[in-house]
Amino acid sequence: MLDYTKLKTLRETTGISFSLCKKALEETNNDLKAAEKKLSDWGIEKALQKAKRGTGNGVIASYVHHNKKIAAMIELNCETDFVANNQDFQTLAQELAMQAASIKTKNEKVDELLLTEYIREPGKTISDLIKEAILKFGENIKLKRFVRWSI
Repeated sequence: MLDYTKLKTLRETTGISFSLCKKALEETNNDLKAAEKKLSDWGIEKALQKAKRGTGNGVIASYVHHNKKIAAMIELNCETDFVANNQDFQTLAQELAMQAASIKTKNEKVDELLLTEYIREPGKTISDLIKEAILKFGENIKLKRFVRWSI
């Protein structure tokens, strides 16, 4: 029998659709940690399936550190303007701009940023964060480019 309290918790923590959270809990016998892992695995699978789809929309986000000596700007692409206008997508872009400002790099390679550990959640890479967003939004999402300045 499905534990609706765990379903609500899983939905709130992941932001993933109700139906996918329900399916993950059912397949893991209401084990919340296992359901989160299953959703993560599904995110990787979905990312691979959607990787070839075009990303003609998106947003540009910037971050300036409080000391005004470090700044970054990123371009985060998605498939539709519907997702680009979504507040959660824009928050993701803002988080990625802050992440870009936090790393010290001279060559500004996207692959390098994707492999860095997410500053708000140790153990999770930026690539993992984007894969979770792909599962959440159901669209291909790509970090296209970034630039970082420092004084």
